[in-house]
Amino acid sequence: MRRIAILMCAGALALGGAAVPAAATPPEHGFGRAALAGFASLPAQTYVPGSERSGAQLGTAPINGITPPFPGQPVQGFSGIARRHDGGYDVLSDNGFGAKANSADFLLRVHRVRPDFRSKKLSLHGGFNLSDPRKLVPFPLTRPDRKLTGADFDVESIVRSLDGTYWFGDEFGPFLLHTNARGELLDAPVPLPGVKAPENPDLGGGQPNLGRSKGFEGMARSVDGRRLYPLLEGTVTGDPAGSLRMYEFDLRRRAYGERRWTYRLEDPSHAIGDAIAVDRHRFLIIERDNLQGAEARFKRVYLADTRDRDGDGALDKTQVADLLDLAAPGGGTFTFPFQTIEDVIILDDRTLGILNDNNFPFSSGRTAGAADDNEFIKVRLTRGLRADPRVYL
Repeated sequence: MRRIAILMCAGALALGGAAVPAAATPPEHGFGRAALAGFASLPAQTYVPGSERSGAQLGTAPINGITPPFPGQPVQGFSGIARRHDGGYDVLSDNGFGAKANSADFLLRVHRVRPDFRSKKLSLHGGFNLSDPRKLVPFPLTRPDRKLTGADFDVESIVRSLDGTYWFGDEFGPFLLHTNARGELLDAPVPLPGVKAPENPDLGGGQPNLGRSKGFEGMARSVDGRRLYPLLEGTVTGDPAGSLRMYEFDLRRRAYGERRWTYRLEDPSHAIGDAIAVDRHRFLIIERDNLQGAEARFKRVYLADTRDRDGDGALDKTQVADLLDLAAPGGGTFTFPFQTIEDVIILDDRTLGILNDNNFPFSSGRTAGAADDNEFIKVRLTRGLRADPRVYL
């Protein structure tokens, strides 16, 4: 097997201190069957109050029972999650309707939500749009008011920094975007050196070396808050099929570092959905197939370790949950059979929060012919992660 260079020293990865010293952390062993511990949902046809119409480029034929254009901006496409300290969460909508060409009237937005697992309802508590009032984006934007749309960027991952600002991973560049708490850009988009997707505005007739919409799908913040770890969804041209690059970005220097790691998919047709840090060596990563409903076969959460103990040149992977085989309360099986599952957060050391991207109105994984709701589930693991306490900051 060809070894993709892991540009790091053979010793410990300096992602910040950990609550448990590396020498005291034993190799991972298999987790048993995870269980559903809570469920909440937001109806598919939920729109931002008082917002602009959207979906004008989708035609007028019904899609999963919903006819475009839509009366407002749909609260949909949850592609990233960040913890708030008021009991709620920031969740990120992606580019809107799946492509640059049909998403010019979709405003990029972070929603604030709160799950109530007793009532099984996910409630909406405002949010903010992304914008560029300082004119930092060097290429033309869709709107003269410089509100960012799904024709400008495809934001798929979100990190809330310790200083209260936000970082977003984009797939079109791929770029990193940095905003204040109001969603206003603070820096020009940061390109990824040596990698360009077909949607990159600076392609200039050159050849892309990354697939369409295969940029930064997941992005973790180091537990010490000093670095970002953006993870591509697609394989860069020339890399082995099914190998995904994870980079290191220094927040103080505003620059990429020299180190890089490889996450290897179980099948080259799979994709990752999200990535978050557990400690200075380990990450939780969602891996899934591109199927939904009864056809879905692979929706899993892995614990991925940068220490590469087996020496194969990729992150060591330990499955912690199979989202198609969760033990249901009272017996039986609960499945999370969505095409795209793109949000994971640690609720406590044995409990994860998992959300779907419902691709409104296109996905119908829960009920054939019906647009998927936004679902937020709690998944109870069979044992603790031994996570660094700073993951809850």
